[in-house]
Amino acid sequence: MTAPVIGVLALQGDVREHVAALTGAGAQARPVRRPAELDAVDGLVIPGGESTTISKLADIFELREPIDKRIAGSMPVYGSCAGMIMLAREVLDGRPDQRAFAGIEMTVRRNAFGRQVDSFEAPVAIDGVDGDPFHAVFIRAPWVERVGDGVEVLGRVTDGPAAGRIVAVRQENLLATSFHPELTGDLRLHAYFVDLVRAAGASGPVWARSGR
Repeated sequence: MTAPVIGVLALQGDVREHVAALTGAGAQARPVRRPAELDAVDGLVIPGGESTTISKLADIFELREPIDKRIAGSMPVYGSCAGMIMLAREVLDGRPDQRAFAGIEMTVRRNAFGRQVDSFEAPVAIDGVDGDPFHAVFIRAPWVERVGDGVEVLGRVTDGPAAGRIVAVRQENLLATSFHPELTGDLRLHAYFVDLVRAAGASGPVWARSGR
């Protein structure tokens, strides 16, 4: 079976870690900085980092419109932490000039768990991922305050003052987590996304039929 080609948006954040995790999960992984590089991938990861910086650089590198079009064409995209913010339709506590790709019908609160010093780790069970709960690393993480129709909640925090908060969601070919699986060595979430990309390719993605 041919390995899907998955790009990692390489504007800022945990790019190398995601490339390594995707490769370990069976994908052909490569950084994406230019529209031509985006054209060559079957799926995209938006890594953790600083969402306001990613938003600005997406405009500078002329990637915003191409990514918007690929999302509209059903390209699978996975966003972790800042990537979750970039996939949200509505962002609370963001900067006025911050613009997301707005693929998932959800409201996300930026830096909801607190500042860098409030980073923590916790087990999170993810629907669709077999085995023990995922060891989730939260770093200045968002959480999801509202999901719309068609958005599946995959995981919630189960302990502490933030118990019940939504931290993993999926809407069709779009996946988002508020934590950083690329920092744990556990490849199950990346494998889940690789399978999603592979399935989308097998069913004939919209962008392949309509042209780019």
